[in-house]
Amino acid sequence: MSHEDALAEIGRILDRGGDADEVLREVVEVLHDRFEGYAWVGIYLVEGDDLVLGPWQGPEATEHVRIPVGQGICGAAAESGRTEIVDDVNADPRYLACFPSTRSEIVVPIAYEGQVVGEIDIDSDRPAAFGEDDRAFLERVAALISPHCLAVRDMGGVPRSDLN
Repeated sequence: MSHEDALAEIGRILDRGGDADEVLREVVEVLHDRFEGYAWVGIYLVEGDDLVLGPWQGPEATEHVRIPVGQGICGAAAESGRTEIVDDVNADPRYLACFPSTRSEIVVPIAYEGQVVGEIDIDSDRPAAFGEDDRAFLERVAALISPHCLAVRDMGGVPRSDLN
């Protein structure tokens, strides 16, 4: 699927509306199911000084369901507000190992009115799987879903991530 087709599908999900948590779950599903290199896809939401795992799709759960802002690649992206692309996770000392098969990662902050409210975290089993096209696409997705991340947070916190 092309990035444009995925954006159109995500646009339909957003236009349909509904529960913010369900919208985020459907967006994660599109990202995971439509792109071969996206082995594990999750949305973390900012809760205080932590990132807390919300909806995710992948072969297995991660043990990193709560990450302090500033720790690891995910925490670095949340702290800086900038997308992190890591071509080789084994060469990055910030990487918090999740799966032995992971070779590369992209983490895209989700900001609402200038404040980071969450992030999209995607692992790939291929080295250097993410390029500038992925960055631009995922930054657009992050902008589109930011109000839904804020709504989930404001509804009383992050949904239980173990209900995948």
